[in-house]
Amino acid sequence: MIKVEKVLSPDELEAALRSIGAERYHNLHPFHKMLHGGEMNLGQVQAWALNRYVYQQGIPIKDYAILANCEDKELRNIWRQRIFDHDGQGDDIGGIERWLRLCEALGLDREYVKSMEGVHPASKHAVDTYINFCRRAPLLIGFASCLTELFAPKIHKERIAGMLENYDFVSEEMTAYFRERLTQAPRDVDFALKYVKENATTIKEQQAVIDALYMKTGVLWAQLDALYLSYVSPGMIPPGCFVPEGFEQAAAE
Repeated sequence: MIKVEKVLSPDELEAALRSIGAERYHNLHPFHKMLHGGEMNLGQVQAWALNRYVYQQGIPIKDYAILANCEDKELRNIWRQRIFDHDGQGDDIGGIERWLRLCEALGLDREYVKSMEGVHPASKHAVDTYINFCRRAPLLIGFASCLTELFAPKIHKERIAGMLENYDFVSEEMTAYFRERLTQAPRDVDFALKYVKENATTIKEQQAVIDALYMKTGVLWAQLDALYLSYVSPGMIPPGCFVPEGFEQAAAE
């Protein structure tokens, strides 16, 4: 792990942050490699979409938590666009609705998804951990925790191409969420990265910024660990969680 021993220049700080993504972003996880490579069945993709919903619906809650620590009106006005992107505003249905439509297109019941009854407990705990971190963190650190957006466009491109190419049950319409994020995420990260580089000016602040990004990549990685253990190998689905059709028969084979 990166230990800051001297004050980094803004460009050095950015390089350190980008190195975390190169090593720890969840596009490197075996579950995602299988997902993008066409190695999963419909039930496994359903399990991923269902569990990812708990994270999607938590994003605007996280952003409200960050704004609660922001005393600057101009900063609040800029940051709240992220909330509109997910909750929707005006003619834009928002990212949460796009994700629900993806889940429905995969054959999941909308109300079941929204209830989060079948979500893996590790997914819930990971998202709760992230939201509570943002509630308690100083504004600079809350902003820094969102910098996984530095790496998001790459994973969205991989999802669009890989899922369309490899799964006959995935259509162009089902990738709408990811296509929107191709423009939203770079816009968001340009602001957050600029703010962090300008305001993390001490060893302590720069270490805290780096640690926040380590924490966030860990949240995303932990969710996929749980999915892999439950829906790939060894197939340990916790009581009450979503069980794909035919899962028990496949496990028995």
